[in-house]
Amino acid sequence: KRRGTAHKHAVLALVERGGKVKTVHVDDIKTKTVLPIVKANVSKEARVMTDEALQYEGKLASFAQHGVVNHSAEQYVVPDTDIHTNTVEGYFSIFKRGMKGVYQHCAEKHLHRYLAEFDYRYNNREITDAEMDYALRTYNNVVSQTKIVLRAIKPAGRAR
Repeated sequence: KRRGTAHKHAVLALVERGGKVKTVHVDDIKTKTVLPIVKANVSKEARVMTDEALQYEGKLASFAQHGVVNHSAEQYVVPDTDIHTNTVEGYFSIFKRGMKGVYQHCAEKHLHRYLAEFDYRYNNREITDAEMDYALRTYNNVVSQTKIVLRAIKPAGRAR
């Protein structure tokens, strides 16, 4: 079994409790990479919860609240609060299980595609049967109205 992080690719996930997820494949997890993405995608009125990673330390003061969970001290929920990172960890659990169980391998150049698929699944996990039926009818209607033109391909001439 491989150990360490050399074979892993960095992914930043932003999850709204009870809401949607947005994931981004990033080159590294340095503050200068992560912080602009967080600030561009999270409302200033949001309560932001992170682990104790140094990228975030003192840098999220512009948000309504920044709650920190200290995983290195085996803290998973800050006592007497609702500050935890279980929501994002749950998303990553689903993603990792899917990658290991279904796809088994992912080249870095395609990682954004896998992330988009799992974002879609997570963001539509509570779709009703009526909404799904509507989406399928709409899709089938579009496909049935699409003309497909087939042309015969002439065999290549032989070299003499």
